[in-house]
Amino acid sequence: MIKKMADHQIELVYGGGKYGLMRAVADGVLENGGIVHGIITEELKDRGAAYDKVQDFRVVPSMDKRKDTMMNLADGMVALPGSIGTLEEISQAISWTAIGDNAKPVAFYNYAGFYDYLDKLLKRMNQDDFLENIYLDTVYFGTDFDKILQFMEDYQAPAYREY
Repeated sequence: MIKKMADHQIELVYGGGKYGLMRAVADGVLENGGIVHGIITEELKDRGAAYDKVQDFRVVPSMDKRKDTMMNLADGMVALPGSIGTLEEISQAISWTAIGDNAKPVAFYNYAGFYDYLDKLLKRMNQDDFLENIYLDTVYFGTDFDKILQFMEDYQAPAYREY
């Protein structure tokens, strides 16, 4: 997937950390000639978590500003397996779609079924009339990079809710 990102000239926008899976992804994109944007908070930088070897490294004052900056820079969001922060960030992107503040695609790289339960939960929300079809259809779960890319290229943002 990482090489394909670079081959397709897809720039990585991520949280700017030097640990974990996303550091490995950032390194892979860099090693394959791709461009990486790292956005980190002042607090995390001060605590030694910053990976400033990326081409575009930005320090912002808060997590809210970090998410806003990342979403503005990105053409779409793909969540890799991660923890609470990943879930919070991608959930915000999905919820912003429903209120009209995110017109960009949201996908989950569902490696080894990592996001199967979330996929089922969203479908349950839909079944129980908490999530309309139009918004359920704005989220994609898969492991095939080409299919994820196709979803993102074909994506049309839904009309936002009128009250």
